[in-house]
Amino acid sequence: MRGTDDGDKNARPAETVWLQTFYMDQLEVTVAQYDACVKAGKCKPAKTNYSDFSRPRQPKVGLSWYHARDYCAAQGKHMPTEAEWEKAARGSDGRPYPWGDEPATCARAVIKDSRGRSCGVKKASGGRPETGRTFEVGSRPPNPYGLYDMAGNAWEWVADWYAPSYARCGAACRGVDPRGPCDGRAKCPGHDMKIVRGGSWYWGAERATCYHRRPHYPANRPYHHYGFRCAASLEQAARLRPGSAAESGAGHR
Repeated sequence: MRGTDDGDKNARPAETVWLQTFYMDQLEVTVAQYDACVKAGKCKPAKTNYSDFSRPRQPKVGLSWYHARDYCAAQGKHMPTEAEWEKAARGSDGRPYPWGDEPATCARAVIKDSRGRSCGVKKASGGRPETGRTFEVGSRPPNPYGLYDMAGNAWEWVADWYAPSYARCGAACRGVDPRGPCDGRAKCPGHDMKIVRGGSWYWGAERATCYHRRPHYPANRPYHHYGFRCAASLEQAARLRPGSAAESGAGHR
């Protein structure tokens, strides 16, 4: 189940789409992981403008969509499509939150609550400590697929061009393995924004759902502290893990 009939207007309607088997990173890509890619010469540097956001196990944020795409490619993976991201977040039963039907709380996700941003945890250094910060990845319980931080902590880039609703997107957002407008091609006339998903430490519970969609320019201008995670097809996973193609039956697909 993708989308909603009751929530955000840009995520309507709720309908069934079909996806081929894929893998998703359990955790958001961390500062240490991204820095290692830069050091290896496979990724471009991406500056994080806020203080107290660069601990090794915090999610790497402040990236453009292009930074995220290139990192995933350097790992032999791909940036998840919007449909892949939502399937991974919602699990097998189409739940509205990664943990089930109950709204987001600080016990379930790193969000803004009545105590303030990032569940009331202030930045340890720099100005405006009340704006809070991301937590180290995996600080909240996983969803049934074993994935962490699918709601809260850091917004996550996904591959698709943004359409103002699934209804407006039409056939490109339906069917089998939908990739959004222009089938995800590098250029898409009439579309100039990509999508981030999942909410963050900075925003409240209403954005920490499996279906909330936020558009932004892929160059990340104006600058925001967005992060990401990667996905892998069966074929990509087989190349990453020798023997897995036979184990999964990928050689017969």
